Amino acid sequence: MADLDLTAVPVATGVADVAAAAVAAAGGGDTAPVGPGRFLYVNNGSGGSITVTVATPGSVSGLAISDTAVAVAAGDIALIPLANVHRGANGRAAITYSGVTDLTVAAFELGS
Repeated sequence: MADLDLTAVPVATGVADVAAAAVAAAGGGDTAPVGPGRFLYVNNGSGGSITVTVATPGSVSGLAISDTAVAVAAGDIALIPLANVHRGANGRAAITYSGVTDLTVAAFELGS
């Protein structure tokens, strides 16, 4: 898994070049920091739908929390929150993809 770094999006201007910050999704998945105001940008440039899954390793009253799975249609962009519920043992979210051809991703944080 590759570690995605956070790119700050200034709240005052709200301007960030998200496409320029995006990198190719790793075939074995990626990890990203979690927390309030953090999200995953996904750009699916492929010809088919791709499912992005963010693991939720916790449980509530002994019941496992379902992973977050988002289907991103061909040619679409998705923003997926990286909430504290996604925090793994290493402090980061574990992210996998059903395919990585023409798929770019980036981790963002709303800044000050």
